[in-house]
Amino acid sequence: MSDGALSQDEIDSLLAGLDPSAGGAPKGGASPKPSAELDAFRDMLNSIGATQAQNLSMITGQDVSFGPVKADITMRDGMLPSLPDEVLAVRVDMIGGIPGDHLFFLPKDVALRIASLANKDDSLTDLDEMAISAITECVSSMTGTQITLFSEKTGNRNIQSEAADGSFGPKAIARFPAGDFARIHYQLSIGSENYSMWEIFSLTFVKDIASASGVMPAQAPMQQQQQQQPMQQQQGYGNMGGMGNMGGMQQQASGMGGMMPGAYQQPMYQQPMMGMSAPNVQPVQFANLNMGRGGQESGNIGLIMDVYMELTVELGRTKKLIKDILGIGEGTIIELDKLAGEPVDILVNHKLIAKGEVVVIDENFGVRVTEIVSPMERMAELS
Repeated sequence: MSDGALSQDEIDSLLAGLDPSAGGAPKGGASPKPSAELDAFRDMLNSIGATQAQNLSMITGQDVSFGPVKADITMRDGMLPSLPDEVLAVRVDMIGGIPGDHLFFLPKDVALRIASLANKDDSLTDLDEMAISAITECVSSMTGTQITLFSEKTGNRNIQSEAADGSFGPKAIARFPAGDFARIHYQLSIGSENYSMWEIFSLTFVKDIASASGVMPAQAPMQQQQQQQPMQQQQGYGNMGGMGNMGGMQQQASGMGGMMPGAYQQPMYQQPMMGMSAPNVQPVQFANLNMGRGGQESGNIGLIMDVYMELTVELGRTKKLIKDILGIGEGTIIELDKLAGEPVDILVNHKLIAKGEVVVIDENFGVRVTEIVSPMERMAELS
């Protein structure tokens, strides 16, 4: 006889969002069938797979590739069984022109792999604050690529995202969107190892993007042809619309010099009517898009010229065990990862932008800029 206490199996089922009395089946039931909007949205994500792989390859220093994206519609109870017990959840909601919930879920093994490669630390075994920060930078980079795609497809330049916020813990405490949402499943290879990760979008965001982009499912061209057929009939490209219309066409033909009804099967602008001159066709003159552009950019950048930014010169870095840090005292020498005479790093808001050499000006230290970091190196430094 039960004493009212829950067994361990029942506790695990509750944490996984399942109904213990249902034998472990999700309470949400079967997932809804994918919609045409979701299919179009999935195709858009597939189109930037190579770009996403290249960005992640730059951060990790390894060959990265993405398999075909899989997408379906599910809810919290349907999502939990597909996740490992512990996941790194990175929330980076969409805001601005088209808002919506947006999350990434990474298993611990893939998160550790990316973080260790980004931080160049093979000894990484736990997802500490530094490791989570590296993952959020990767997620921000992927989200930025997606926003660029969505903006181009929809013409909406106000699509933005919030700052990525990552947390690691049991999957049962992760915060999901309410109701149904779109689940995106990625298969990626990093070096010779294969991994899985998931991305979640709210359904409203998926539908708004698909609708605004004008992307139609594969059968749309035939539907468009069927919709255009009545208009073509009115213009005389095919069937004249039945015997009732034939009489009217014959009357018009008799008033136009005895032209046969078949003559109306060609566009009117190709064969001018009797007594009418051909239309005067002239090329369209477009304005130069480059005119006045420089002045506008100059005016925009002038709005932030008085904004202060933190500029830091970094001699070098090192990592120490906690016991070594607690043992630091007066006279302790800390060895950095920089060689003597090697250029120091110049950072703006903690991002590397240049390198230089230390100089002394009167009684103050200074730095002489010797190299400006290329955009490719700046991308690698984001990790």
